[in-house]
Amino acid sequence: MREILQNAAQDALLRNVAMLSMPLPQERELTRDIQGRMPSVDELRRVVELVKAILFPDFFDPRQADESLRQYFVGVNMEMLYSILKVQIRRGLMFCHDARSIDNLTAVADDLAIKFIDSLHEIKRVLYTDVDAVFDSDPAVSNRGEVIFCYPVIQAMIHYRMAHCLLRLGVPVIPRIITELAHSATGIDIHPGATIGEYFSIDHGTGVVIGETCEIGQHVTLYQGVTLGAKSFTLDEAGHPMNLPRHPIIEDYVTIYSNASVLGRITVGHHAVIGGNVWVTEDVPPYGRVVQRKAEG
Repeated sequence: MREILQNAAQDALLRNVAMLSMPLPQERELTRDIQGRMPSVDELRRVVELVKAILFPDFFDPRQADESLRQYFVGVNMEMLYSILKVQIRRGLMFCHDARSIDNLTAVADDLAIKFIDSLHEIKRVLYTDVDAVFDSDPAVSNRGEVIFCYPVIQAMIHYRMAHCLLRLGVPVIPRIITELAHSATGIDIHPGATIGEYFSIDHGTGVVIGETCEIGQHVTLYQGVTLGAKSFTLDEAGHPMNLPRHPIIEDYVTIYSNASVLGRITVGHHAVIGGNVWVTEDVPPYGRVVQRKAEG
């Protein structure tokens, strides 16, 4: 009996290997031009770690270099970043496009990697405004270093601001991978296409969702569970969703409290406050307040 079961198992394994090693028509369509050379999630995770070490060398570089060695180690990390990123960008271009349609693919990828590196100084400047926003709004934090080390919003914003920069440069697929790494680690889901201004803060953060076409101003604070999402989709003649602006516009100095859902292409005016656990689908004027109604006995 044992031999019969072993033979049956072997037959099942061989049968499924044969079936699953044959690509579906959809797979052939997706991979016909890339020859298996897809972006590597592990390598992109390394890219994020290198960027963190470059932008915050006193916090995320395990060597803990003193001031005299800082430039050396930043330079080492920069060279590693460039060498990894240009390969991943090239693979991203191959994954999303017919490689034959891009003249001198390697040179294009190299140029995009350099343009991203040229943007790191500005990314660092803006990230420190996010650190200031968290520090200024949370009495539980003792210093800015604690914000950088411990607060999930900073981890999410490092990923987002990197990814948004790469997306604006025209790099495909890689921005989404980078923000999904942050989503998995922090529970904060920010689409790289969203536009987020300086001094942005999320308190706690778990469950926050920010959609692709959101436009968020400066000095905006969100609390956990906030959704800035779409209310509906515009369909084309074939019934497919069209990628049109469909998420909220949040102006400067807005605060949105826990588990509020702000949906559709509406505008929340500057200095407005939206209370927790409310559903907002219409414009909110500047200085407006949206809160739950009190229970009536």
